[in-house]
Amino acid sequence: MHEAKHILATDLDGTLVGDSEGLQQLLKFYEEQVYDVSLIYITGRYYDSALSLIESENLPVPDILVTDVGTTIHIGENFEKDEVWEARMLENWKPDEIDEIASTVSGLTKQPLLLENRCSYYVEEKEPVEEFQRKLESSGIPYKLIFSGGRDVDIVPLPSGKGQALQYILDKYNIRDAKLLVAGDSGNDLEMLTLGFPSVIVGNALPELLESEEHPLIFRATKGYAGGIQEGWKHFHSE
Repeated sequence: MHEAKHILATDLDGTLVGDSEGLQQLLKFYEEQVYDVSLIYITGRYYDSALSLIESENLPVPDILVTDVGTTIHIGENFEKDEVWEARMLENWKPDEIDEIASTVSGLTKQPLLLENRCSYYVEEKEPVEEFQRKLESSGIPYKLIFSGGRDVDIVPLPSGKGQALQYILDKYNIRDAKLLVAGDSGNDLEMLTLGFPSVIVGNALPELLESEEHPLIFRATKGYAGGIQEGWKHFHSE
């Protein structure tokens, strides 16, 4: 990644993945360019699930794989875990206490995932999320709440999130002048879409993202999924 000059940092489900024809057109478009595009996948999926998706969709192997809403970073061909980032995530992280608070909130259902850096729940309406957040605030526990898709609630370490993870990667590899495009479709992508880099909200994005503030560096594609990524790339990086 140190020498990367063109980078796509993208969410998977609903963004890169979802339209097979559009995905193949995007990959063909990149193959036809005179430059190589380094790939960073940044997904809400846990590690094994992300690997399964990469295999089932025959996706290019990324240079870096970020999973669990930005709480874990895997680098290189062997997807070795970034230990510095891992240590940062575990500092002041109190998942047992968070789960205990969650158990007092009616309408909040714990997702059956055994994860170290993330507490995940389902809701059917927004009121339990607001109650949960009030109780977390009162507890004084450091946390970050991410609500996406109208039903998924993730509590992650305060220094984590898709945007924080992407910024950490760019700083780690001293990437300053690369042509970068960030792509997403849902609320948990908003943090990385608003870092100040060229970004695209794909045409099929959820209302929570479509209703976000306009910004000159955030392009709203008319096409969905990978087609929207290609539209955004041409908008910012036509050569």
